[in-house]
Amino acid sequence: MSGIILYKLALIGALGILCQWLAWRLKLPAILFLLLAGIFFGPVTGVLHPDQLFGDLLFPMISLAVAVILFEGSLTLRLDEIRGLEKVVQRMVTTGLLITWTVTSLATYFFLNFSGELAILFGAMTVVTGPTVIVPMLRTVRPTAHIANILRWEGIVIDPIGALLAVLVFEYIVASHAGSAATWHTLLSFSWQILVGTGLGIAAGQFMGTVLRKHWLPSYLHNLGSLSYVCAVFALANAFAAESGLLTVTVMGMWLANMKHVEIAEIIDFKESLSLLFISALFIILAARLDFGQIQLLGWSAVGVLLVMQFIARPLKISVSSWGSKLSWRERLLLSWIAPRGIVAAAVAAIFSFQLEKAGLPQASLLVPLTFVIIIGTVLLQGTTARAIALGLKVAEPEPRGYLILGANPLARNIAAVLHKHGLRVVVADTNWEHIRNAAMQNLPTFYGNVMSEQADRRLDLVGIGHLLTLSPQVDQNDLAAVGYRTEFGREHIYQLRTERDATGKLLPVKNKPNIGEYAFGDDISYESLSEVLAQGGEIHSTPLSKEFNFDAFYQKHYKRAVLLFTIDPRGNLHVYTSHNEPNPQPGWIIISLMQPVKEPVEPVIKKPTPQEPPPTGDSSNTK
Repeated sequence: MSGIILYKLALIGALGILCQWLAWRLKLPAILFLLLAGIFFGPVTGVLHPDQLFGDLLFPMISLAVAVILFEGSLTLRLDEIRGLEKVVQRMVTTGLLITWTVTSLATYFFLNFSGELAILFGAMTVVTGPTVIVPMLRTVRPTAHIANILRWEGIVIDPIGALLAVLVFEYIVASHAGSAATWHTLLSFSWQILVGTGLGIAAGQFMGTVLRKHWLPSYLHNLGSLSYVCAVFALANAFAAESGLLTVTVMGMWLANMKHVEIAEIIDFKESLSLLFISALFIILAARLDFGQIQLLGWSAVGVLLVMQFIARPLKISVSSWGSKLSWRERLLLSWIAPRGIVAAAVAAIFSFQLEKAGLPQASLLVPLTFVIIIGTVLLQGTTARAIALGLKVAEPEPRGYLILGANPLARNIAAVLHKHGLRVVVADTNWEHIRNAAMQNLPTFYGNVMSEQADRRLDLVGIGHLLTLSPQVDQNDLAAVGYRTEFGREHIYQLRTERDATGKLLPVKNKPNIGEYAFGDDISYESLSEVLAQGGEIHSTPLSKEFNFDAFYQKHYKRAVLLFTIDPRGNLHVYTSHNEPNPQPGWIIISLMQPVKEPVEPVIKKPTPQEPPPTGDSSNTK
């Protein structure tokens, strides 16, 4: 028996990773594949039975996982990100929430003939969007910063509010069926939940921030300690006031995120990975609990509810919430389209449906299938169209093909200028004002300051930037930036030009220098060698290839003079030359190389291929 349980747990983990990989590969929201996997291995094949697999641990496990997901999301909510748009977010989670609740409840009542109390409960459960669906969708859609920040704030803040709202309605239903003073009981309970959630969240956030700021906890325990602390605070809040835990951990994360001089970057990285694991597992588990028979009972009326939520409730909410703001009509239109439902709606529906069924409330069993129809419908409809709509409205970021170049010295400026000339977005960053001034005079986008500072977090514009190229002579600065941006861009999009040398001035062997990413332009090329070539009169050339002048002809003519830097394929993708990615460009490509002065060196720069060793084949794996 234990072997079967282990096999099924391993299956859930493997399916989660496979679905995330498919989503990355196909540029679609991962939730689509997670839901399909859960449905296939649940109601279709009967391999997974979550209630049997987890027993009484199922719902507590779901609650804890959702708490960690919301805490991770709230850690990213910096108040300065929505400066000037605070009122829009406030209205979206207050007035806008009431609009969505009302319209959805009415649609459920009229389309599905639900009782009034059950329709109101469903409306309360589905006002939420949530980081589990918003953040993956934003990665795919890549809207402008205003839209992304508003949607992220709305998703994270509205989740605990929506959950509390559902608890409020649920307790009213239970109290009214028990014959007690339902209204007074509900208001008292709701007030106590808000008080506990807000007060305990602030206190817990302040305490954790103080612990981190004063280094009372060793750095290697930050991740594990924060996870244990979140679970403990969540449980404590629920002990004081039922279902107040989600609000508590959200407030705690927001408070911590906006405290000064508190380093939480490593905690965020850890929680992001943990949240990805939880999201993958939860969607598979909850989808595996679906009952197709109940979905058939809903019929096409469920689609009617979905369409009302998409085309009436959401646009009306955004119109009221954005009234008088600086948002353009294009931004408002995209905001009106994106509102997918996620894990909180699914979890709350599963919990309340189970309890209301035991209480004997008619149609309570239909809450879960109806919620999943809304989740699948919103994710499928919006996830497959939002990117195209954003591009059509011109409120989407460009493909992140550009380069953040660390260093504004002459070598960096020359390389940045040629990339800029070929239409690639570059940002040149340096702490040397004279270098930055010279770069600005060449009309290059610049950033003056440390790329790892808080100022960079606020002011460094990375729209369209997806790679880091370190061209600074300072080894520590290069390494620090490479480590810092490997999460932002991915290790495969980090390139460092070699600068490290031993006491005699020789380059350190590659095996003795742990490298983040790839060595730009080859293991034997260094900042000093390229700078020396430029100082002696070398120039960076762009050479188009054709059938008449192909790579072989380029090699024969320039192999003693050219230092290969980049190639550009016909689609405009830039490929950095490295020892592990040597190019084999075809006609129609462009070779960017540093040409040494006419006086030829004794040794060739490009290794001459032999018949036994043909030139290696390049690939485009380092381009997003």
